[in-house]
Amino acid sequence: MDYKLPLSDEGTLDGRPIVYVRPIAASELPGDLRAEVDGVEGLYAVHNAAGERLALVRGRELAFTLARQNDLSPVNAH
Repeated sequence: MDYKLPLSDEGTLDGRPIVYVRPIAASELPGDLRAEVDGVEGLYAVHNAAGERLALVRGRELAFTLARQNDLSPVNAH
């Protein structure tokens, strides 16, 4: 499937800033965060266009819902 998203010059989709949702292994997290998610193997990270991590959640659907509730346009990243 090859679908082009209608992105504006400002990095928005439908007038909302784009955020990127990607899976992340708990082992990739800094030690203090790893301790907080003890027993969880995989998470989903939400990043802004600059690469700054905005959130960590347990599921992909939750990451997309969180982004939309905050007037952001989530897209998959891998």
